[in-house]
Amino acid sequence: MLFGVHVSIAGGVQKAPANAQEIGCEVFQMFSRSPRGGPAPVLTKEIVAAFQTEMKANSQAEAYIHTPYYINLASADDKIRNTSIRIIREELERASILGVKCIMTHLGSAKGIERSSAIGTVRAGIRKILDGYSGAALFLLENSAGSGDVVGNSFEELKEILEDISGSSRDVCGVCLDTCHAFASGYDLRTAENIKKTLDEFDRIIGLGYLKMIHVNDSKAEFNKRVDRHEHIGQGHIGLNGFRALINEPRLKNINMIAETPDDERGDQAGDLEVLKKLRSNRN
Repeated sequence: MLFGVHVSIAGGVQKAPANAQEIGCEVFQMFSRSPRGGPAPVLTKEIVAAFQTEMKANSQAEAYIHTPYYINLASADDKIRNTSIRIIREELERASILGVKCIMTHLGSAKGIERSSAIGTVRAGIRKILDGYSGAALFLLENSAGSGDVVGNSFEELKEILEDISGSSRDVCGVCLDTCHAFASGYDLRTAENIKKTLDEFDRIIGLGYLKMIHVNDSKAEFNKRVDRHEHIGQGHIGLNGFRALINEPRLKNINMIAETPDDERGDQAGDLEVLKKLRSNRN
């Protein structure tokens, strides 16, 4: 179990490993392009080599890519949906070139579409994304907080999407579980008993073999409020006892965790990493 945060790629992706090491990361997450639009920077041989050299020089065990904010595989707008499919496939290929372990994506909003139809649209989009893909990077679906018409907040919906993927494509797929999103969607993570119950449910519905990484975020919003607002570790409604229990859960001992917490008057990412590492050092 290793910890990290989402870091900047200002100056190029090759700068990310040093940015991660400076904060105290053991692993890290990044964007490989602007999260708000525009073409992706070209990954030259020199940039790729520099990135891989910097990974080793800064003792980073793994790196992950988050897809841009504008991704929406559930959109009724063909242009938005097709652009999302193209960008995700590009990110998979870019991750494979860089030697990044996996990419994760939000699935999007089904606004104006009947829910079952939206799930079918997402499934069709993922089939297109993975058609002919032979790269090494894994493709992870991130659970949502359940606000509005956003798809993928329940384990059942994630299962419905994953079970449509067949053949070798299934082997490159998995789930990134966001603790704030899960808590907002009605999966209680405040005690060891409830964490066990939630993981048991995940295992029964999806299978723990599909759980590849965790976004470890506390929640500003109360339980089951369907609101996505991240808080510093131990300062939200999940609380320090919840994260202590999460890190002590034996089934998660090989799952790496990325904090996506804010830098504000209440704390910063480096502080959250220190809290997580302290909880890990005090594991039973």
